[in-house]
Amino acid sequence: MAPVNDPAATLGAVTMLESGLAALAEVATRRPAELAAALLALVLVTWTVTWRVTRTVVTIAHEGGHALVAVLAGRGLTGIRLHADTSGLTVSTGRGRGPGLVATVVAGYPAPGLLAVGGATLVAAGRAGLMLWIAVGLLLATLVHVRNGFGLLAVLVTSGAVGGIAYAGGPALQAGFAATLCWFLIFGGLRAVRELQRGRRRGRTGDSDADLLAALTPVPGGAWAGLFWLAAAGSVAAAAWLLLLG
Repeated sequence: MAPVNDPAATLGAVTMLESGLAALAEVATRRPAELAAALLALVLVTWTVTWRVTRTVVTIAHEGGHALVAVLAGRGLTGIRLHADTSGLTVSTGRGRGPGLVATVVAGYPAPGLLAVGGATLVAAGRAGLMLWIAVGLLLATLVHVRNGFGLLAVLVTSGAVGGIAYAGGPALQAGFAATLCWFLIFGGLRAVRELQRGRRRGRTGDSDADLLAALTPVPGGAWAGLFWLAAAGSVAAAAWLLLLG
């Protein structure tokens, strides 16, 4: 049987599309720089060539999240390793189970988005320069705990790029770079969660954060991956509100 066209449904879809295009046009008019930053970051994350080069920045934020929460939870931070394949490892000492370890493991995937939302708050308030210097400070704090050569190089290059813009860039360049960095961390964090779930669907389980959390708690790994999705989606919504709609 041929499908029956529903004029009301078609009209509703057209109306929604028109509303979305009108909202996008309004954002482009009011916040062109912020929208351009979001589009540039989206290209960097979705284009495989650039993602392979820049993904380590997301890994730095991910491992930094593990490290920060480990210290806050009273665990001993042994070191951070960043690898050329964009993977990373943060090692801490302390109890082999318990809320401190769970919090440490949970912190990785939400960290890029949460850092970006904090940065977006400063960018939206006109404090892009301050946001960049805070980022440099966090990178240098991470550098102290890195324990391999590639990791040292990656953090030094990243902090040098951010610090260079913070020191020598004008206000417009600082604002554009800071906004792009925020969007990149948000979209990059979202893609990292997608890669986690894709790996789990393909049977690559056992060593991911979600699998480790499943071993430490009664909650299955798929539910933890879903929680990471929610955190990443919340970061997107928060950044859109701060940088585009607020």
